[in-house]
Amino acid sequence: MIGATAGIWIWVSHYWAALAIAGTCLSLLLFLFLFLGRYIRIALNIFTDTPPPLSMGPRDFQILRGEEVHFRSFDGASLRGMWLRAPDRLRRRGTIVFCHEFGSDMYSCARYARPVVEAGFDLFTFDFRGHGESSSPRGYRPLQWPSDKELSDVLGATAYVGDALASEGRSPRIGLFGISRGAGSAILAASSDQNIACLVCDGAFSTREILVALMKRWAYIFAARLTVAHENWPDSVWHMLLGWMMCYAHGRLGRRFPSVRKAVANMVPRPIMFIHGERDSYIRPDQTEILYQAAPEPKYLWIVPGAKHNQSAIIAPKEYAARTSAFFSKYLAGEEVSQSEIAGESMRYHVA
Repeated sequence: MIGATAGIWIWVSHYWAALAIAGTCLSLLLFLFLFLGRYIRIALNIFTDTPPPLSMGPRDFQILRGEEVHFRSFDGASLRGMWLRAPDRLRRRGTIVFCHEFGSDMYSCARYARPVVEAGFDLFTFDFRGHGESSSPRGYRPLQWPSDKELSDVLGATAYVGDALASEGRSPRIGLFGISRGAGSAILAASSDQNIACLVCDGAFSTREILVALMKRWAYIFAARLTVAHENWPDSVWHMLLGWMMCYAHGRLGRRFPSVRKAVANMVPRPIMFIHGERDSYIRPDQTEILYQAAPEPKYLWIVPGAKHNQSAIIAPKEYAARTSAFFSKYLAGEEVSQSEIAGESMRYHVA
């Protein structure tokens, strides 16, 4: 017994440095696990609880009324939609599906898309799940970030419209007109639906880039004691934390949040117009710039002076109407339209 004890002490005396290093490493790993766990919880709170910059308050537009219908999302959720037909005096130039912003409903199309209806395009607008009179499946909580659920809603709408057009003997090609979260959902849909001919995206953003910016901004409040550490983190660490948080969110929220930036970069090239408010302090214009740079050609980017989030149509209504109508006239109706009618003097664009 004494010999065994002596042997242990001899072994420890030879390897004490290695044991000390191992103990230190284990302590550091435990600290890192607890440290990162705290940040992931902070990030998840930011993800689920940060309010959007604007919600639809008192309506600042006259509601448009049309033929209301019910249809199914791709995953079976019951949704409400509405057809707005172009005036009979005009030639029908094509069909556009409108995807409203978070916290709104299908009637908000009147704020942004009334001019395209008056220009001769049919418009199909709908309530996303959890909005308006569409169903809210059990366990679903609407968030401002586009997920696979909103993607299913847009694909359900485009399939419904495509079937309706086919029954009338018309081309199934459609345009998409999306606002904020609706714009991101439209981009996700365009990456898989080949009948989507072109897109107008007002206030679009890259979810992951926005979340990293929010994590950096709010970490000073939620984790003030750790400021010295997170002030010196490289972007790769923030993106790693975001990836872990998203994996946790997938399971907890029961949905996936596909990358809008990857979707716009990988989709089959089709014309896309980005619109963003210059004074948008929540989703800064550089977020749309990221998507514009990733998008295939032809592409357009219009930063609207003086406009905040989702306010471009209010700040510059005539120009907004003219540019969006010209864009759909060229790329959906196939008409001869000069680039100046779409781009004016203040829009960046690139045409292949």
